[in-house]
Amino acid sequence: MAQKKKTGFKLLASPDDLSEIRKAVRKFRYAKMRKILAFAVLIILALCGTYLLMKNQVYGQARTASQYPGNISDTSGYAKFADGIVRYNRDGVAYLNRENEEQWIQPTQLQNPVIAVKDEAFAVADRGGNTILIFSEDGLTGEIETALPVERLTVSDRGIVSVILKSESTPAIMTYDAAGNLLVEQQITPGTTGYPAALEISDDGTLLAVSYLYTDSSGVKSRIIYYNFGETGQSKTDNVVLTAEYENTVMAELFFMGGGRSVAVGNDSFVIYRGTDIPEEETAVTIDQEIQSVFHSDQYIGFILLNENKSGYELRLYNRLGEQLISREIPANYRNAKIDGDEVIMYDGDNCCIVTVTGIMKYEGSLSIEVQEMFRAGGLNRYYVINVDELRVIYLTK
Repeated sequence: MAQKKKTGFKLLASPDDLSEIRKAVRKFRYAKMRKILAFAVLIILALCGTYLLMKNQVYGQARTASQYPGNISDTSGYAKFADGIVRYNRDGVAYLNRENEEQWIQPTQLQNPVIAVKDEAFAVADRGGNTILIFSEDGLTGEIETALPVERLTVSDRGIVSVILKSESTPAIMTYDAAGNLLVEQQITPGTTGYPAALEISDDGTLLAVSYLYTDSSGVKSRIIYYNFGETGQSKTDNVVLTAEYENTVMAELFFMGGGRSVAVGNDSFVIYRGTDIPEEETAVTIDQEIQSVFHSDQYIGFILLNENKSGYELRLYNRLGEQLISREIPANYRNAKIDGDEVIMYDGDNCCIVTVTGIMKYEGSLSIEVQEMFRAGGLNRYYVINVDELRVIYLTK
């Protein structure tokens, strides 16, 4: 008869005791995780606090972190584009990396080069001449020779270009694709429509806004017309989907923003339109000071205004809903101003002023070099500064 085999093991705890042990282990692990989480939160708060402190700090000096010399003409213009920099002058258009090294160059003969830039394409034209060049990050994509002199131009992310061609009797607005092929030709009758003073095309190239100026017995007037080149505009006469009239104002600036909005700026006001198919007027804002310059990003609209009741100038910032965010005095009327992320960067000669969108004057003073172009670099409080001799990376310090 077989005997039952003995295992040699004894049950050390009852099922109830095991349940208590498991509960104790879970409690210990939970307490440990709470301590780790609390410590991590403290670290994150400390880092965020340090970042915000440095971000909103007022700085008194700008020091050079690195320098990249280059063979640059003092007649060159510069523009930030994609991950690099565009340099353009009478002899050519070049694309530089952020160490001032040429990635490619396109020789040209332009007497008065002007540039229009979007995120994925840019165009360079000879103002008063007949040449337009269209580029992507990889180089030239299209070249256009116009019959009339170029007056103003705009470009979309897709490389679609619209341009005002100058003529005293019959100016024209032409729209070309990225390869330089003519898409739309619009003949203008100044006596009926007015003379085109400004234009801007949407990022996708389907909506074109044009500001026309005309006079009658009551004075100067502006007419804003939106043309839709998509399906909606095909059934409309001349692709016109909106016409708006404004009395006693010169609407000389047009631009598109994020959130499906576009803006027309007059000499004493601005109007925000909403819609990417058939725009509608959303907000009109009157400016109570003399406008010196206007600039924008996808999020913000900025103005440098002349203080009429006291000396100096005012920086005023609005969001794309037309709500005023900040108003503060600035020491000068800077010739160059831009919104880069959450900062307003203004410069003129070697003088620079940086103001955050919350109204903190982060820096005001000399950069010790004549600035041709300036924009933010990677890292905290670091900026690219281009002058006639080199590209510098500077950083702000106390």
